[in-house]
Amino acid sequence: MHRILPLITTNPDPSKLPGGRVIQQLIDGLAGWALFASLAALLISALVWALGANSGNYHAAGRGKTGVVVAGITALLIGAAPALINFFNSLGQQV
Repeated sequence: MHRILPLITTNPDPSKLPGGRVIQQLIDGLAGWALFASLAALLISALVWALGANSGNYHAAGRGKTGVVVAGITALLIGAAPALINFFNSLGQQV
């Protein structure tokens, strides 16, 4: 059987992009600032939780607990993002 169109293959190389090094530095910097912001949110939420629990304000204590959980999950996702991207990239290349 004859093929009308040949198979197309691509081999993207991020190092060949114009400004690729600058983009990599920008992403690394943003990840660092995001982790810093997540840590700040974690500390503020823990403070709200402690003050709310100490003063008997259960609404503030509940909001503080929620903030601690959300900030922790955010930090976990930011830290694990490169590993997750590489994992799904390798799965996609197996298809």
